[in-house]
Amino acid sequence: MSHKIALNFEDGVTRFIDANLGETVADAAYRQGINIPLDCRDGACGACKCFAEAGQYDLGEEYVEDALSAEEAEQGYVLTCQMRAESDCVVRVPASSDVCKTQQASFEAAISAVRQLSDSTIALSIKGESLSKLAFLPGQYVNLKVPGSEQSRAYSFSTLQKDGEVSFLIRNVPGGLMSSFLTGLAKAGDSMTLAGPLGSFYLREIKRPLLLLAGGTGLAPFTAMLEKIAEQGSEHPLHLIYGVTNDFDLVEMDKLEALAARIPNFTYSACVASPDSSYPHKGYVTQHIAPRHLNDGDVDVYLCGPPPMVEAVSQYIREQGIAPANFYYEKFAASA
Repeated sequence: MSHKIALNFEDGVTRFIDANLGETVADAAYRQGINIPLDCRDGACGACKCFAEAGQYDLGEEYVEDALSAEEAEQGYVLTCQMRAESDCVVRVPASSDVCKTQQASFEAAISAVRQLSDSTIALSIKGESLSKLAFLPGQYVNLKVPGSEQSRAYSFSTLQKDGEVSFLIRNVPGGLMSSFLTGLAKAGDSMTLAGPLGSFYLREIKRPLLLLAGGTGLAPFTAMLEKIAEQGSEHPLHLIYGVTNDFDLVEMDKLEALAARIPNFTYSACVASPDSSYPHKGYVTQHIAPRHLNDGDVDVYLCGPPPMVEAVSQYIREQGIAPANFYYEKFAASA
């Protein structure tokens, strides 16, 4: 029996390892070619101190107070030379992937489908045998190489990996390198290279209500997160507000409806900023955040959208005099 451990490095790279029953995380990482910084292996120096963001584990009683205090252990800090996983875990490593002698993984796949969901949004699916080994945390992204060039673009997964296939929501940018390829040249079977996973924007262990705020194609990481929540369940209420500029920018509404049917305590709403919109809910995302969604601060807020939206939401929450328990966000901007 083994457990999967996600190691998140400070440069944004994530690598997954398998830890066998009774094996320390440090030993499991070393066995798979990743050197988490450590000196003693005996729980005495504290050099391998990391932070466990999710999962169950045993630290034993052999480490010393100077290496890891009781208060630190209570907060979730661990010594990887002593940590033995009892479930899948997510561990934040305070060192770069380069220092730990690893790097982001690279995968080869082929286009399985390209769909123009609207004038502004393209859905891309890629599939390959190598992707069956691809693991990522819902919300993370990869760098997709644009065929026929040496340039890459970053896109969040919009689905979980299933049978070696993953999908993305891509903004159709006029003149954009990836957009031009997808709208003019791409066809099923074309090869694509992706590198990752990357990013610190991902679904954490759900300990309180969630407020999810998506702008445009920033919806992508949330549909992946919601797929995961649909699989594992949640006892806490979840609400998504999805904001776009124009009516035609609203996509994947059927997917949100299907997810709402699968997740009993999940609700969502959408809004359109354009004053010419015929959609029932108009305005910006901040105009549709109700006091109950902020739950007097006992809420984890996840936000993915363009920089102006991230700044507007941050300012709005500050103006309410409420400090969320956690506020995770991802800014993105289109590349020409």
